[in-house]
Amino acid sequence: MSTEGRDYAERLRAKQNVWWKKALDVQRPYRHNLRGVGLGRTIDVGCGIGRQLGWLDAGSIGVDHNPHSVAVARDAGHAAYTVEEFLASDHARPGAFDAMLLAHVVEHMEREQGLDVVRMYLPYVRPGGRVLFICPQEVGYRSDHTHVRFYDGPALEAFARELGLQVERSWSFPFPRPAGKVFIYNEFNVLARVPG
Repeated sequence: MSTEGRDYAERLRAKQNVWWKKALDVQRPYRHNLRGVGLGRTIDVGCGIGRQLGWLDAGSIGVDHNPHSVAVARDAGHAAYTVEEFLASDHARPGAFDAMLLAHVVEHMEREQGLDVVRMYLPYVRPGGRVLFICPQEVGYRSDHTHVRFYDGPALEAFARELGLQVERSWSFPFPRPAGKVFIYNEFNVLARVPG
C-alpha cells in the first residue's frame, strides 16, 4: 500500500474515527502540544485527512499528494489542496505563511525525496518563520508498512540543518524518549527556524 490511493485515505479516516478515541479525546494532548508551539498561519504539508488542520491558526491550509485524503479533509471543513491546486492558488506566494508543519510525512520517503519536498515548500514560509517536524518513534514507525526511513531526534535535527534551518528545540512527546520503544503514539518533535 502506498500513501496515494483511496484505500490509504480510508484507512486514516477509520483509525481516526474509532468510537473510543473520540469518547476519550485521545488527541487532546497532541492538540495542546501543537497549539502550544504557536506556529501562526501554517501550511500543513502532507496534511492527509486534515487531523491537524483544525488545531492550527486561522488561515492555515493543508496540501497533500493524495486527492482522496484532500477530499476527506475538505468534507471535514478544512482548507485543503492537492499539490497542483495549491500551486495554482493565491496561497502560493513567497513568504505567505508563518510556518510549515510536516507531521508524519518525511518518514514515508527516502531522505533525498523528503529534502526535495520540504525545499519545494520552504519559499512559501516567511523569513524568520518556523518549520515543525513530527515523526513517530520506534513502535509507531513499525506500525505502518508505508514508512520508508526512520528518523530519531538527532537524525531529524540533521535533516532540518541540511535544509539550512536553525534548530530551536527538540523534544519527545507525549512521554520521555524511552517510551517510544513501547508506546505506539510517542513522537519526535523538532522545531526549526527559517533564516532571515
